[in-house]
Amino acid sequence: MTTEGDARLLEVFKAHAVLRGDFTLSSGLKTSYYFDGRKATLWPEGAYLVGRKILRMLAGVGAEAVGGMTMGADPIVAAVAVVSHLEGKPVPAFIVRGEMKGHGTQKRIEGPLKAGSRVAIVDDVITTGGSVLRAIEAVEAEGCQVVKVVVLLDRQQGGADEIKRRGYDFSSILSADASGEVRLA
Repeated sequence: MTTEGDARLLEVFKAHAVLRGDFTLSSGLKTSYYFDGRKATLWPEGAYLVGRKILRMLAGVGAEAVGGMTMGADPIVAAVAVVSHLEGKPVPAFIVRGEMKGHGTQKRIEGPLKAGSRVAIVDDVITTGGSVLRAIEAVEAEGCQVVKVVVLLDRQQGGADEIKRRGYDFSSILSADASGEVRLA
């Protein structure tokens, strides 16, 4: 069922995050559209709508923390954490670095993640699934259990299928076809 908040979320992303042109994705694939989720998740209304939507998607799965790979997940996990606090159901956030830092605490995962936690992994876009799989690998290496994977946009290029094939509970908020037409998933 589509809610008024879902319809507004779609409007925000279409207005701010879908760019047209010639782009190369992190997977190396070429595309005629680019989804820059940060243009919406770093905008106040977009951050609130994303945080609220994902918090509702996590209801009932027992996620004790939410995180993902740094840059794509950073504003998303912050939004979920803030909205969760405002709603009196705090869900801490964490960020997974691309590689372990070589100074200070030398952590790969930043934030209050505890070994053995049930976690949700989030990302802005899934194409082939590489970024999501790196985040999963990092938290599982810390002894955590991934109970949900949520992305803002599924480009429908195999990544979601790979996550599901590996047995993870996967959802996307939006999906896009090959021409870049974005719609609610």
